[in-house]
Amino acid sequence: METEEPEVTHLKRTTIEEEEEVLRRLLVPEDPLSLPLSPPSAVETNFGSYFAADFMKPGHDQYIYRHANGLCVVGLAPTHVAFAEEGGVKSVDFNVGKSDRSEMKVTGKHKRNARVLEPNSALCKVITKDNSYVVRCCVKGTLLEVNGRLIKQPELLNSSADREGYIAIIMPKPADSLKIKDGFLNREDYKKLKGLP
Repeated sequence: METEEPEVTHLKRTTIEEEEEVLRRLLVPEDPLSLPLSPPSAVETNFGSYFAADFMKPGHDQYIYRHANGLCVVGLAPTHVAFAEEGGVKSVDFNVGKSDRSEMKVTGKHKRNARVLEPNSALCKVITKDNSYVVRCCVKGTLLEVNGRLIKQPELLNSSADREGYIAIIMPKPADSLKIKDGFLNREDYKKLKGLP
């Protein structure tokens, strides 16, 4: 029995060392220089990024971040003409046409009071020092919420339009959600088109 114990201990040690080696290979790449300079953001990890360049008018660039569950977050792309103006965005007005999108309250499982919007439906007006720009829905779907924070904090659009400065959340029908990949530019094509690094 005494001869078996060292063998068992040796086997256990070898197994532990093998497991540690496997874990090390999973966590540490063979070539550390191949790692990106910064880790991917939550948007890059959890959403497919699509862009509507020159949507209905030149310079009216918008993004559509599509989650795996189909939800779409819509906002202003970094190359939108409003950002090129002196001082950027000064205010946001959700009162477009016959309805104020910020007063809409969607409730319950069946999304009572939600409005179905077309791609060209207005979500809000973004106002700069000299101009105002209409932000469109871009995708056909049910408007679940608008970012009410932008009314009091329009500067969120200038500082973090792709995160806290989003405009609205839309829920397209599954068939329409799948069309997003074909109807818009992916991040790489958008960067090439706009000459971004």
